[in-house]
Amino acid sequence: MAGSKQIIEADVVLIGAGIMSSTLASMLKELHPDISIHILERLDAPAAESSDAWNNAGTGHSALCELNYTPEKEDGSIDVKKAIKIFEQFEVSKQYWAYLVRQGLVDKPEEFIHTIPHMSFVFGDKNVDFLKKRYETLTKVHFFKGMKFTDNANEIKEWAPLIMDGREEGEPVAATRAEWGTDVNFGALTRKMLKYLIFEKGVVMKLAHEVKDLKRTQDGRWKVAAKNLTTNTKIDFYAKFVFIGAGGGSLPLLEKSDIPEGKAYGGFPVGGQWLRCTNKEVIKRHDAKVYGKAAVGAPPMSVPHLDTRFIDGERALLFGPYAGFSTRFLKNGSLLDLPGSIKVHNVLPMIQAGWDNLDLTKYLINQVSQSQDDKVEALREYFPTANAEDWELEIAGQRVQVIKKDEKEGGVLEFGTEIVNSADGSIAALLGASPGASTAVAIMIDLIHKCFPEKVATEEWQSKLKAMIPSFGKSLLNDKELFKSEHVSSSESLGIVSAPIEVI
Repeated sequence: MAGSKQIIEADVVLIGAGIMSSTLASMLKELHPDISIHILERLDAPAAESSDAWNNAGTGHSALCELNYTPEKEDGSIDVKKAIKIFEQFEVSKQYWAYLVRQGLVDKPEEFIHTIPHMSFVFGDKNVDFLKKRYETLTKVHFFKGMKFTDNANEIKEWAPLIMDGREEGEPVAATRAEWGTDVNFGALTRKMLKYLIFEKGVVMKLAHEVKDLKRTQDGRWKVAAKNLTTNTKIDFYAKFVFIGAGGGSLPLLEKSDIPEGKAYGGFPVGGQWLRCTNKEVIKRHDAKVYGKAAVGAPPMSVPHLDTRFIDGERALLFGPYAGFSTRFLKNGSLLDLPGSIKVHNVLPMIQAGWDNLDLTKYLINQVSQSQDDKVEALREYFPTANAEDWELEIAGQRVQVIKKDEKEGGVLEFGTEIVNSADGSIAALLGASPGASTAVAIMIDLIHKCFPEKVATEEWQSKLKAMIPSFGKSLLNDKELFKSEHVSSSESLGIVSAPIEVI
């Protein structure tokens, strides 16, 4: 009956039906087959926000081409620590996806992952020097041994003709190329995981169900108050563990939980837009993900790239993303999201972070004020002969950059992802943006350690985790032979190209 209330008990409630919740649900179900899991999604389809192919970069983020993961230090050297970490995390994701394919839980990997070369491309003497140093530093590590570098314009044209067509002769240019890069449709992968999960005993997914409140009960469980948006029925879920994996919507829900650990955070929304190519002949001529250098003050999600994608069985070519500003925390969110997230405990950190990131503010103002012609001019830095008539604007997803309370600086704008969990591990939320989806498996392993410490210490869970992820508990960086074997094995199972192992 409309307006009535239901009560449902479950071991686990997952809020949001995106790549994070589907990854955690599948891992928990493998580790604990008898567990009961309810997945609640506000929209009427899963993976429709940040996990959707049009709403994220789709790059299997492995630091092969993303220059923001390898900053230049004051002494001129290149810091590759973050690149190494992200590369290894993506390899862990691939191992788990390969396990799901081998177990017959996920089918047709060609529908969610493709081989596509990853390239970095720069112009100007200073940037050419930077890219060469980056290449020389990265290729000392076995993860990146097969990468190629050139500052020869003709060779770059062979790799990616669009970026060289019409370029001024003699302009200093350079590029790196990794043939074993990937394009991942995280929306398709999410839907494949949920497709098998909903037929597993004890797993229920409820679409068009919005979580309105979270409260701790006297017996230590969580009461998750939700509303069926179709029937207006109110439902109270009682769960031992709650995961908030709602993308930009995670911060407001974390605040509703009222856990002390959540009071150190605020959020700043950044929107995105693409230019999407409509000319099939142009699309055919480009076969790479080409990443450039971000503008000063730009957030990581705004690193420019001319990007071959595979979306719903179709080859696509995008350029961007262009940043935008909205007070919404989700693409389908409310204009009141940002003001509603400002609380007594985070207002000063948010003000301080804003003051310390004036370059970002200026960048966003510039981006918002750009016309379509301005956007095409930015495209022509990477595709000089681009015809404006071949491109149309596509609205991408919303991201919420984390603002974290800091004792010394007041508030710090964090780029990346972060797990926030209660001291007893009964509730956790994932905040942040890139590289997010690509490193989902590693993030969920970290969450499982934090929230299920006693279970994960058992021989049963340890053994299962090693079956799911063969490198679990070991370092692919320190064990070159393990990296070789698992990299090749996972690539074969997923039907993608592996790195040139003979040079490692």
